[in-house]
Formats: sequence, structure tokens, C-alpha cells
Amino acid sequence: MTPPPDISALIHRLTRLEPHERHLIGLTGAPGVGKSTVSARLVDQLGSKLVVVPMDGFHLASSVIAGTPRDRRRGAPDTFDADGFVALLRRLRDQFEPVVYAPRFDRGIDDPIAGSIAVRKEVPIVLVEGNYLLHTAPPWSDLSEILDETWYLELNDDSNRVDRLIARHVEFGKTVEESEHFVRGSDQSNADLVAATRSRADLVIIEHGDGTLTTARPTSPSDERQG
Repeated sequence: MTPPPDISALIHRLTRLEPHERHLIGLTGAPGVGKSTVSARLVDQLGSKLVVVPMDGFHLASSVIAGTPRDRRRGAPDTFDADGFVALLRRLRDQFEPVVYAPRFDRGIDDPIAGSIAVRKEVPIVLVEGNYLLHTAPPWSDLSEILDETWYLELNDDSNRVDRLIARHVEFGKTVEESEHFVRGSDQSNADLVAATRSRADLVIIEHGDGTLTTARPTSPSDERQG
């Protein structure tokens, strides 16, 4: 099957990997940028050769953070079980076990569900999806030694990302006012934190308004000043 042009460059990059080894590829970007959509497109093309493991499965449960300051800024780095996430990726890297079970986040109940994703030993590519894969604070910083490479996804028009997030919150029960307040407050703070890691990526993927994707090399602030 010939991959559609919007992901052909990504498919080409993945199919060049050594087929007899396990590869962990990170896909990061701000909340609402479309990581899950790109992941689904890759699964459609690669089938059983690729399994997606989302960082969102390591959200701390609502019951754990209820009534604490973290409840008001859910999605920030310290509202995840980051040590558990790193430990799971080490298990996936080591490939000692016939199957490793990863959690996923269920937006319907707004909580993670353990043991939802089976990653069998023979699967060659694990696509790890999440906001803080390039974050430099420990234990997130350990991910640079575990992931083979990390891709950074962004939109050419960031206002589309904000609109998507507001619509997502409304879909799952918040009012428009509550959604806008959260997206322009806590979510935006998280997005700014993620954006600061862009230059550390191995590849930048840009989604355009028509859904097509282009790739570019990351730029650091010093590159941009020189340009």
C-alpha cells in the first residue's frame, strides 16, 4: 500500500529502521496539536508493526489529586506518574517480557485505565506519544536515553489548536466558558512549556490547514537570531 502524501515522509523514516530490533519513537507537541491523529494514521499504514503507547495513561487519577492545587492544573508535568512512565518505557526497551501492558487515558471517565494496551515482544516499533518527552526536569530527562528519536508536531496556525482543545473540553462535559478558561490558562501554560523543548527534537512535523504534513529540522533560539 502506498502511504498518503501527508505521512509518506514519516513512513519512509520508520521503514528504514532495522526490522529485527525494537525501536521507541517519541511523538511530542503541545496539547491539542493532533498527536493522536497522526499516530492513528501511522497505525493505519503499519498495522501490527507499530503500537502506540500514550503518556496520558499516566495521568494521576482524579481521586488522587482532588482537592489539591494540582487538580486545577491537570496536565502539568507534576500531575503525571512520571517515574512510572519512565519505568514502563525501560521495560519496553529491555524486551525481557513476552508482553508489557500499558495504561491509556479514557476521556469519557476523565481518568486512566490500567492494562489497556498490550505491547508484545515481537512488535518492532513503539510510538510513544506525549507532551513532555523532551522535558529536561527529572525524571522526564531520562527519556532522552530511552527513546531512539523524538518528533515534535506543531500546527502552522496555532489558533486551530486552541479551537480544537476548547471543542474537546466541551465534548466531554465542560461548558464553553469553563473550557475557554482552562485552555487559555492551565493548558496554555503547559503548551508554552512544551514549546520550549522544540529545539531538542530530532524532527519537526508541521501540520497545515488542509491536513497535510511537512517536515523540517528543529531550530534553536540562536539559529533563529542568526537567521
